[in-house]
Amino acid sequence: MAEAMTSGPAIETILLEERRYPPPQDFASQANAQPDIYDLSFEEFWETEGRERVSWFEDFKDLYEWEQPYAKWYLGGKLNVTYNCVDRHVEAGNGEKVAYYWEGEPEDDRRTITFADLQQDVVRFANALRKLGVQKGTPVGIYMGMVPELPVAMLACARIGAPHTVVFGGFSADSLSGRLNDMGCELLITQDEGLRNGAPVPLKKNADAALAASPTVKQSIVFRRTGGENKT
Repeated sequence: MAEAMTSGPAIETILLEERRYPPPQDFASQANAQPDIYDLSFEEFWETEGRERVSWFEDFKDLYEWEQPYAKWYLGGKLNVTYNCVDRHVEAGNGEKVAYYWEGEPEDDRRTITFADLQQDVVRFANALRKLGVQKGTPVGIYMGMVPELPVAMLACARIGAPHTVVFGGFSADSLSGRLNDMGCELLITQDEGLRNGAPVPLKKNADAALAASPTVKQSIVFRRTGGENKT
């Protein structure tokens, strides 16, 4: 049996990379995190981040509670995700800044959504949900494609305080009904059809089949995406 080769550098040495490529100083000066963060303790860092980057309706009393492997953060604090994602940026005068860019199908189907646009859509949809009886604690299912109306639906639910489950648009009717039943959803938000590589995805048709096996769902909302045969 041949002896193992011992000559040459060990693999640890080969994998050791000591080269550094620092960014240009003018670029580094714009970073949110500057070298002085290393002067902060673990607690100081996360308390500073929690107070400067998050808006609280009720301030937290304790930073964290850690009983391994479980951790709780910002105990006693109350916030709203939608307010932090949307409203506070508008209130800070950044309403005309772009919240996100969206590109769909076909290729020329594009939208630029500002924080002000997003706030308007979210508030409008949240009010529509309230008129349908959705309130804090009402479980909602969302079964949609990757369209701008998807985050609007999620943020509207979060604004109200309605827990929601987002079901992948490629899932079958059985998979959808299983998730709606697990959560006891009372309302489903879906769309007539989706598009994937130019082919229609029958979301409404799947949703109809799922609702037949989802007795807790009392109402549904259908977004008209394609105007195809599956519309209501």
